[in-house]
Amino acid sequence: MHASVVSAVGTIGLATLASRILGYVRDMVVARAFGAGPVTDAFFVAFRIPNLLRRLLAEGALSTAIIPVFTGYIARESPAVVARMVRAVAGVGTLTLCAVSALGVLAAPWVVAVMAPGWAADPPLLALAVELTRVMFPYILLVGLAALAAGMLNAHGRFFTAALGPAVLNVGMIGAVLLLASRVDPPILSLALGVLIGGVGQFLVQLPEVKRLGLPLCPSGEWSHPAVRTIARRLAPAAFGLAAVQITVVVNTLLASLLPAGSVSYLYYADRIMEFPLGVFGIALATAALPSMAAQAARGDHRALGDTLNFSLRLAGFIAVPAAVGLMTLGSPIVALLFQRGHFGPDDAAATTLALMGYAVGLPAFSASRIAAQTFYALGDTRTPMLLGFVSVAANVVLALLLMWPLQHAGLALASSLSSYVNLLGLGWQLRARLGPIGGRRMAVSLARTLGASAPLLLWCLWLVPVWDGSLRAAGWTAAAIGGGALVYGAAALTLRAPELTALLGMVRRRGQTLPGAPGG
Repeated sequence: MHASVVSAVGTIGLATLASRILGYVRDMVVARAFGAGPVTDAFFVAFRIPNLLRRLLAEGALSTAIIPVFTGYIARESPAVVARMVRAVAGVGTLTLCAVSALGVLAAPWVVAVMAPGWAADPPLLALAVELTRVMFPYILLVGLAALAAGMLNAHGRFFTAALGPAVLNVGMIGAVLLLASRVDPPILSLALGVLIGGVGQFLVQLPEVKRLGLPLCPSGEWSHPAVRTIARRLAPAAFGLAAVQITVVVNTLLASLLPAGSVSYLYYADRIMEFPLGVFGIALATAALPSMAAQAARGDHRALGDTLNFSLRLAGFIAVPAAVGLMTLGSPIVALLFQRGHFGPDDAAATTLALMGYAVGLPAFSASRIAAQTFYALGDTRTPMLLGFVSVAANVVLALLLMWPLQHAGLALASSLSSYVNLLGLGWQLRARLGPIGGRRMAVSLARTLGASAPLLLWCLWLVPVWDGSLRAAGWTAAAIGGGALVYGAAALTLRAPELTALLGMVRRRGQTLPGAPGG
């Protein structure tokens, strides 16, 4: 039976699209209200650790550890046994998250000192970052509970509500800035309060659907439950394996604090733009493929697993390569459109564009690495991605130290991209050894088609740059320009008979159903 990819990727992508759009609205509101400078640097440093854990919990390790366990219990055990398991995991998880949150509040001065060592000579800025960190650290408890609820829903095949959680966070932050910035001192505190408000919303929005499934909401403290032990054993290595990209972001934040003021903010805004295609397509594809991969691994069907991996990687490249071309060539007008207003001036936009170009280089590797790591987790192997994550982080540190002085903050972004390719090469090498042939020729042919279809797109973008910089700043023109680029790329892919285009259109048409077998290449 040919491997299939769950077309829930369309549903997940739709929810993620809503979240990313609201995220840009949030960043536009923040940029207008606070600009890019020491105050926003303090917030982004303070938010870095809670946001890192959000990404790991909501989009990574917790789901990777929980979903296979929950799915196994649902398939084999009675509802009463499943309910007991859920209560045990919820109880232990809640206590652990409370302890981590409390520890973070107490250790905030040391956390900030590690995250921004260059601020030791600026006590007011350091104190502001510590205050904001203490306000936001309880968000870890809230997002952890939301991730637990999301794991329950995903194990039952319910993806939309769980994927919508980050959109609720953005609504909370936007509302807090608009309503509270003029009422609190310092005004940036409103943004930190918005994080807590959004965290509460992320959890509450999922409760009705959890309740409809008949899952218990009352936790227990059964630390010795087998499910608790299994999840705990898998969580740490899975977290580090999936966290390589995010750990490089933390390293970049630390090093950026040694560069001129605003560097942390430039990296943040560039990362936010790059996350749009990564989240809507890359992470959605990896999330949707995991159930199929886990089922194939459980059956010992490595050939089917390799086919699913092959198709997922080809589809990821088909989307990520043209997205990277667009971001690298049209970065300047995109940044200007999204952020250049209020306190965020032309110099800030130019600096952010340089960082965006550095990040865009790695977009294909960021997407593919996530899918490759999921394959190991489907096989029950969390150790290999963890070890390769260590290698990737080490490569990032070395590259960042080499590039940050000649290229400033853009060098840090480029170092992240290059280290992601190190991670991808390591994962691919190990998967080839583990699964045998995984269709390298098909992937090479697919990549050649993708690059060929991207050439007309590159010409389109280069033609647009001088025109767009001069007049096409309105949102409508922006949508038309991006839509035109998609049509150019799609027409070129159709001419080259790229099967990934057919599969992508099929996902859109069949959202909520199972996609037919992965097309050949």
